[in-house]
Amino acid sequence: MGSLEGKVAVVTGGGRGIGASIVRRFAAEGAAVVVNDLGATADGQGGDAGPADQVVKEVVAAGGRAIADGGDVADTATGQRLIDTAVSEFGKLDILVNVAGILRDRMIFNLSEEDWDAVIRVHLKGHYSTVRPAAQYFREQRNPDANYRIINFSSVSGLDGSPGQPNYAAAKMGVIGLTYSLAQSLAKYGVTANSISPGAATRLTGTVPDEKRANFRNEEDPSRSPDNIAPLALYLASDRSRWLTGRTLRASGYDVGLYNNPEVIRQLSSTGPWDQERLADLIEGNFRSVADGLPPSVFARQLGRN
Repeated sequence: MGSLEGKVAVVTGGGRGIGASIVRRFAAEGAAVVVNDLGATADGQGGDAGPADQVVKEVVAAGGRAIADGGDVADTATGQRLIDTAVSEFGKLDILVNVAGILRDRMIFNLSEEDWDAVIRVHLKGHYSTVRPAAQYFREQRNPDANYRIINFSSVSGLDGSPGQPNYAAAKMGVIGLTYSLAQSLAKYGVTANSISPGAATRLTGTVPDEKRANFRNEEDPSRSPDNIAPLALYLASDRSRWLTGRTLRASGYDVGLYNNPEVIRQLSSTGPWDQERLADLIEGNFRSVADGLPPSVFARQLGRN
């Protein structure tokens, strides 16, 4: 018996890349899967039902259960339909995985409003589109002992601040904030919420210029396969992960990591309003040495201020 036997999952962006790998792995472990994929280009243009249909055909041919949906996940009607389809076709919903995304890379000074809005729409609104009806369903079950799962997808682009992806970075850090909120608000309904920051050679990374994607240049390298992300997603979807919520994890190649959550690491306090010069002196005397020792100090080095 597979670790997801009897479970029902919805996976967005499930027609290609990381999403398709997750669909295949979930189905092989016994889950019935609603596979959503608009089939658009990497920058979100057009649509093609083929990718979702093809993955479903593979799953069914292997003896699994799956159904395709070619809707735009950033359309809230699509999000509602995916959850309704899971319940009507397979009887319930246990797992929601939000993978769908696009890229429109520009430096911030060259980034059009259209390209900003398009990326934010697919990533952030696309998560909202499915999470809201899924959360409503989970809440209606009134089962605090359930093992419901929400798995969102963030990116090292946001966590590290990719300079040529301000729209994508902002959206992916927004996903982390959403995940924190869901972990707190839905825990009493038996729901865990976590996010994955993946590293793999995919159709999207293939659009990044070679000089900016050295780690993904050799797409034939098995360590760069999207299939390497699926084991972490499978664990987070399983009953064993009940203890883990509100966290971001990294899967890249054959490495899996756990990110820390933001926290105050040093604090200054005053008994009244700050004198500006005193505050400046204390910040520099107490914060600078700590900040310079942290990874983000790379930003200060870019300005030659370290």
